[in-house]
Amino acid sequence: MKLTIDDVRSRFIEHFDGSTGSVYTAPGRINLIGEHTDYNDGFVFPGAVQQCIIAELKQNGTRTVRAYSIDLKDYTEFCLDDEKGPNATWARYIFGVCREMMALGVPVQGFNTAFAGDVPLGAGMSSSAALESAFAFALNDIWGGNKIEKMELARVGQRTEHKYVGCNCGIMDQFASVHGKAGSLMRLDCRSGEFSYFPWNPKGYKLVLINSCVKHELVGSPYNDRRKSCENVAAVINKHFPEVKSLRDASYEQLDAVRAEVSEEDAKRAHYVIGERERVLGVCKALEAGDYETVGKLMYETHHGLSEEYEVSCEELDYLNDLAKEAGVTGSRIMGGGFGGCTINLVSEELYDNFIKTVYQNYPQKFGKKPIVIDVVIGDGARKLI
Repeated sequence: MKLTIDDVRSRFIEHFDGSTGSVYTAPGRINLIGEHTDYNDGFVFPGAVQQCIIAELKQNGTRTVRAYSIDLKDYTEFCLDDEKGPNATWARYIFGVCREMMALGVPVQGFNTAFAGDVPLGAGMSSSAALESAFAFALNDIWGGNKIEKMELARVGQRTEHKYVGCNCGIMDQFASVHGKAGSLMRLDCRSGEFSYFPWNPKGYKLVLINSCVKHELVGSPYNDRRKSCENVAAVINKHFPEVKSLRDASYEQLDAVRAEVSEEDAKRAHYVIGERERVLGVCKALEAGDYETVGKLMYETHHGLSEEYEVSCEELDYLNDLAKEAGVTGSRIMGGGFGGCTINLVSEELYDNFIKTVYQNYPQKFGKKPIVIDVVIGDGARKLI
């Protein structure tokens, strides 16, 4: 069932003083292609989805935020002036957004809030970015006079991840959650911030996510280590080729020229990123030509790179990718940071039912857990509901 305003409002009334506030929402996202490229100044191709976070907020006349997570059945309070903040990870997202908005000059005051979401946790659909974007948009509306522009709201979410949660993410997730538009994917240049909307209404194809139900956790070493690998290689290339500021600027030839100066592991990571830049641009050209077979081919190439070079896959995701190939699915790959979560699949409509049947039959037999099928509907970005 889709999350509704009433689901959140009833709990808000129950947990606070019986009155109501304003309700805001921000979505999770999919990414057609362009994985682990955003923090390398590259290109990404995301879209917002209908799954979202919904939050109700009401000023309480204090300097204290009183927050209730409906899904976790957890409550916490924190003072806006306390630099340390709360311990609970979910509350640190809200705390970080508050502090970053205050740093931009938004005079945030204490408020009561309750929120819930139907973005699957750990599925690579950016539930954390949805949470950050919902609160950034709300605080900008309530106290900021909507003066903070959308890209800066996305950066608020990114800085929250970096400074208050410990994940050195790029800008893609928050960008997509803030800027999403129903019926459109977006190509974002993560260096310049320039982006374009691409209408997404493929005739004869569906996008579907298969959730492996393997939870991933990006905070800590696996994600940050890969970012460090990319930065290491870019720094070495820069010594020989000063025009290369990040892997977005590098070529295979430049990488080959410095292989003796970097570890084999770092070189593999960089090789994937350089290739992914070209694949994103290739998908753009293919979409403009209506060539979904090429889009699918490039998606499979991305999965191979993520699995064999970037090494962020797992047995379950590789198996789902193999099932897609065997079922004749046009394109399939890991989506999100990796280490679990979903595959994103571009499926022709005539093969869709058989593909889903195959997944439901084979995946539980091999791994003892049932996958979750999520049909993708491209939706709007962060906004006020009531």
